[in-house]
Amino acid sequence: MRLLLAMMKHETNTFSPVVTDLARFARAGGSIPPRGAEAIAAYRGTGTVTGAFIDIAEREGAEIEMAIAADAWPSGPVEDDAYAAITGAILAAVKKGGFDAILLDLHGAMVTRSHEDGEGTLLSRIRAIDPKTPIAVGYDMHSNVYQEMVANADVVAGYQTYPHVDMYETGRRAGDALMRMLKGEVRPTTAWGNVPMLPHVMRQGTDDEPNRSLQARAREMERQGALCASVFVGFPHADIRNAGLSAVVVTDNDQAQAERLRDELLKRAWDAREQFVYRIEKLEDSVARAKAMTEGPVILLDHYDNAASGGTMDTTRVLAEILRQGLENVAAFAIFDPPAVEQAIAAGIGAQVTLSIGGKLKMPMLPAESRPLEVSGRVKTIFDGKYRARGPMSRGVHQDMGRAVVLDTGRVEIALISRHVEPFDVNALLSLGIDPMQKRYVMLKSRIHWRAGMGQLAKAVVECAGVGVCTSDYAQHTFRKLRRPIFPLD
Repeated sequence: MRLLLAMMKHETNTFSPVVTDLARFARAGGSIPPRGAEAIAAYRGTGTVTGAFIDIAEREGAEIEMAIAADAWPSGPVEDDAYAAITGAILAAVKKGGFDAILLDLHGAMVTRSHEDGEGTLLSRIRAIDPKTPIAVGYDMHSNVYQEMVANADVVAGYQTYPHVDMYETGRRAGDALMRMLKGEVRPTTAWGNVPMLPHVMRQGTDDEPNRSLQARAREMERQGALCASVFVGFPHADIRNAGLSAVVVTDNDQAQAERLRDELLKRAWDAREQFVYRIEKLEDSVARAKAMTEGPVILLDHYDNAASGGTMDTTRVLAEILRQGLENVAAFAIFDPPAVEQAIAAGIGAQVTLSIGGKLKMPMLPAESRPLEVSGRVKTIFDGKYRARGPMSRGVHQDMGRAVVLDTGRVEIALISRHVEPFDVNALLSLGIDPMQKRYVMLKSRIHWRAGMGQLAKAVVECAGVGVCTSDYAQHTFRKLRRPIFPLD
């Protein structure tokens, strides 16, 4: 048996100014995404969809060809040359032929300069070359699903947890169903659909209602016989037609059942739409409420500006308010500012420096701005930025925050980084010499993913409305392509 594997993952925030070129998809120290044996070695044994695909292939005694493993933190639309390079590697492998199946680890919310449905375009091109070889796809829960993403695949499965701690299990669900298809045990039939609603990211966590019950029902459907059942809450920071909630159900040779189960999931979501609406608290009130708390660590979420939703990670409003109100014993992760990092490194460990941090990336599609923040302190840590995720999310996957420093102001230890990374894993802090359990407050540029690695540590959580292209105030975005009417905008 010969299997073709490939990864192409990017969640596109069309309002983000962060450039998404090919280098952004490369691993630490590289300029292009890994291919072949290098890519297999990078993801074998990891808690990812691709890690599961590799395990399935090796279990089946299959020969593996890994076309490419391209993964980038969310940012602006993917540059056309980057998309051409990534899809070109996959299509070139498809053209060689001779594969029994194709297993794809995709995101489902990729927008390029020329295509608002990057994954559907890829799958359509694969089918134009090879209309018959069975295809299984693992998608992120934040997929904005289009017809082409489903019609051109035999099996589709999406993450059922947010934080995404079930990437590996999703790969197993998709891959095992495809193996059963190859053995003639099942004949997949698929139904998909969407409803006109934009669930707020801050209300999408699967520890919370209504998504907890929606995903539980999807899992129950699978226990009752569906091959795969997926509710995609969608990614709202994308000005594209199909942004929003959808569902895909794959059954064994029963189209009517697939449609019935799909409709049930969509109805449950629509009926619960008010629970997906997020209520914003004023920043000054949030920080003041946190200041009154006596037991830590208290997690302060700078949720308008996180890398996992395409944020610049260089906005300073929340950090400035923390400093203004005089909170003590704080760790802040992180401000993206490569020039400030280099200034601190040049000064050296122990040096007293004054730096202008953040506020350097303009956000022209947002009616707000973040100014640089001047801070003084001691250079406490200098780090090359490379660490491995402890898990459970992305277990074993190498992470890279770029050259990084910790600046200690006396009250706040500020992490300054040179490469975007989401603090979903406790090793993001520990690798810098910051123990969150020793802190009264931990400011994280995160929304939900922080719960995967640090949720069990928090004594309390305070959500801080700062500024950024991941804004929780949808009125700050101008949607021109999104289908209308749509809840809660209309």
